[in-house]
Amino acid sequence: MDWLSQLLDIVIHLDKHVAELVSQYGYWTYAILFLIIFSETGFVVTPFLPGDSLLFAAGAIASTGALSPHVIVILLIVAGILGDSVNYTIGHYIGPRAFKGNSRFFKKEYLVKTHEFYEKYGGKTIIIARFVPIIRTFAPFVAGIGAMTYSKFIFYNIAGAVLWVASITYAGYFFGNIPWVKHNFSVVILAIIVISVIPMIVEWIRHQLRKRRATS
Repeated sequence: MDWLSQLLDIVIHLDKHVAELVSQYGYWTYAILFLIIFSETGFVVTPFLPGDSLLFAAGAIASTGALSPHVIVILLIVAGILGDSVNYTIGHYIGPRAFKGNSRFFKKEYLVKTHEFYEKYGGKTIIIARFVPIIRTFAPFVAGIGAMTYSKFIFYNIAGAVLWVASITYAGYFFGNIPWVKHNFSVVILAIIVISVIPMIVEWIRHQLRKRRATS
């Protein structure tokens, strides 16, 4: 499990790792950040990559003058939009194939229900999912499988990417180098991760309460 401990070390001490990237690769750091955000949002097999914590750390490093916060925001908004679009396209492409036949798990009715869900709640789902780790990676994929119209998806995709990247990156830029935050950066990163998961926990609790009311 060495890879897991290494991954946790990278996430928790992300400020040091981003600083190392800047010192070693200079302006190529922009390309590396772009690739990480694109991969985290673009492929369902890479939800473990840092998202929220990376944005905050990048903003904090930018406040030292090593990087431009505005360039980071613009580039990573583009990375998030492209990532979700690729994820949607993959889901849209494999969706019809996955739901062919009479598979026990991939039934046609599941596809129809997913389509209806995203047509009704799609906008809110895509935007909120941006702030929830793992869900952020799977939401566009499921939207593609559910045949959510691309014109509707791309609007909320862009809005979600702008809100997500700008809010967390600029939060890191303005607050990341406050002495207390700087000396407790690992705690702040863990807090960001926990806060990001809260909407998912709240929704799960609400779902369980609805199930209990329905069965009572």
